[in-house]
Amino acid sequence: MINALALGLLTFFITAPLGMPVIRLLRARGIGKRIRADGPSSHRVKMGTPTMGGLLILIPTALVTALLNLRGRYSMLLPLGALLAFGALGALDDVKGLTNDKDAPLAPELGILARSMFVMQTGVATLIAAALYWLLDLSGVAIPGVGRVVSLGLAYLPLAVFVIVATVNGVNLTDGLDGLAGGTCSIAFAFYGVIAHLQGQSYLAGFCFTLVGALLAFLWHNVHPAAVFMGGVGSLALGATLALVALMTQQWLILPVIGAILVAENLSSTLQVGYFKYTRRRFGQGRRLFKMAPLHHHFEMLGWSEVQITQRFWIAGLIAGMLGLILAIW
Repeated sequence: MINALALGLLTFFITAPLGMPVIRLLRARGIGKRIRADGPSSHRVKMGTPTMGGLLILIPTALVTALLNLRGRYSMLLPLGALLAFGALGALDDVKGLTNDKDAPLAPELGILARSMFVMQTGVATLIAAALYWLLDLSGVAIPGVGRVVSLGLAYLPLAVFVIVATVNGVNLTDGLDGLAGGTCSIAFAFYGVIAHLQGQSYLAGFCFTLVGALLAFLWHNVHPAAVFMGGVGSLALGATLALVALMTQQWLILPVIGAILVAENLSSTLQVGYFKYTRRRFGQGRRLFKMAPLHHHFEMLGWSEVQITQRFWIAGLIAGMLGLILAIW
């Protein structure tokens, strides 16, 4: 655990000073955020804020892992590869959502079409699941309270793909307020780092805390009012890597607990869309379950400030993480 924490501290002190130079570079290159036309009107002041700040998380994590946490531990190539592969996919999405056009600051659609993005996410997730199954010989899930791992055979593959894609989209949806996704993910990775340590997977614990260090450094510049956003290059990479860590510890059944905020954000959007379509067919006019989805926007519409929502979601994430840790060691 000392080594894992040391990696986290090292990554933080490498990444934090890079924040302002990277932000200035992004701003100079016009890599600014577009704002959805159907989003909260209060978010329009964020138009043009530098995005793709997730590079501040990915690059230091990749370098520290490659230099200090990879030799003799080649299974670490898988979470590192997932981080970079989904980061690249998120970067493609970010590039399509950039604008310098002052005449069209708002956009009805941003980035890659949802259908195309889903297909690409599923394709990459399938490759990762196959590597887990055939290269790392992982095919099981730990059952809380039972104290043993149940083998799932080939059924593991579609389940692993589902876990990865669902977590990716959970983090992506959560990335809608300053500091929300970064803080939520840092909490989740910290708890999974402890779980990996308790299992004797010191290398995986080190990887988790390397990410925690990078995330905390990013949050230094991302808390309200954010000087930079992580973008898809950060949110997609973090979601895939969190899912992969859960799968490698075989404690992915408790991921919906430790990642309760991600589940709530994902579920609120799914329910909102489904209920709207159902009521439109049933009554001729679509109705909404929430004032706005995902969930953090619902609380904004209720009058909560951005800081209140973020900090209360962090608190909820910590409580959920504590419960998840209890289930993992039960």
